[in-house]
Amino acid sequence: MSTKSRLVAVLVTALLAVAACGGGGTTGTGASSAGTAPSGEFPAKVEHKYGTTEIKSAPRRVVTLGLSDQEPALALGVKPVGVVDWFKERPYGNWPWSKSLWGDTQPEIVGERDEYNLEKVAALKPDLILAVYSGMKREQYDTLSKIAPVVAQPKRFPDYGAPWQEQTLHVGAALGQKAKAQELIDGVAKRFADVRQAHRRWAGKTMVVADSFKPGQYSAFAPTDPKAIFMKELGFTLVDEIGRIAGQANVAEFSEERFDLLEADRLVWLMFDQSAWDRVRSVPAYQRLKVVTGKRDLFLTYSDPPIGAAMSFNTVLSVPYGIDQVVPLLEKISD
Repeated sequence: MSTKSRLVAVLVTALLAVAACGGGGTTGTGASSAGTAPSGEFPAKVEHKYGTTEIKSAPRRVVTLGLSDQEPALALGVKPVGVVDWFKERPYGNWPWSKSLWGDTQPEIVGERDEYNLEKVAALKPDLILAVYSGMKREQYDTLSKIAPVVAQPKRFPDYGAPWQEQTLHVGAALGQKAKAQELIDGVAKRFADVRQAHRRWAGKTMVVADSFKPGQYSAFAPTDPKAIFMKELGFTLVDEIGRIAGQANVAEFSEERFDLLEADRLVWLMFDQSAWDRVRSVPAYQRLKVVTGKRDLFLTYSDPPIGAAMSFNTVLSVPYGIDQVVPLLEKISD
């Protein structure tokens, strides 16, 4: 056995000892309602970046290590006992679109992004670990697999690159609920189709989704970014030049000299607060844009209400919330 393998073995042994001493209930404010796993088809096998994982029976204590994996799990009736932190103001993703599904349950925070607290994971005694929307490394996978079956990120996509549909299917397969997962996906697809049917005039209209974090610096989201894809699903046409400028990145960055990139039939800004929106609108070059003089620009906030967050979180639960919030606002923009 190599030195590295011995170290991993020692670590896992220590972690399992912690779990044995920690009891099977809650840790801290962890969920105590585990053990109510919905029925599914088992055994289930899921292929992923690091191989194939078999889940022999319905998991009752699920830990999610992907940034938003808790949401497809919740949609399928499973409340994770442990999750990772992303938005610190909402440490376990307790957004409006998932609040009712969490209820009084508050899972244990077991890490942040791809930094996992292995002791906390082991202490929760999971019988399934999900790391679908993640950047999990092979060494982390091997170590965690000694604690419980691990379903890592889909192998057909780059890390954090799986669309919400694939994430939902991947989680659904691990929970033995492929059919239910597909049903949820089809339901959201119908929501988009209904919007396109009701707003046929949007077909062929160009759309740019932009952001600005500081004065003089602007970004337009590439056609591969979830927020741009969201607008495409509503029926709009994305601007190819933005994708060319962005290259492999998810945004095209530019200065005021390239405000021409914002000229489209519709322009939507995603920002954190009203002051950022007021700052952009005060720029003379911006005021001269046709999309602005035609009153076809729109400001959306990431919070209060969290429309931008819903589009960024990009899950089977957040996307319908985004549709409900965005469509009425787009309807108010003049042609």
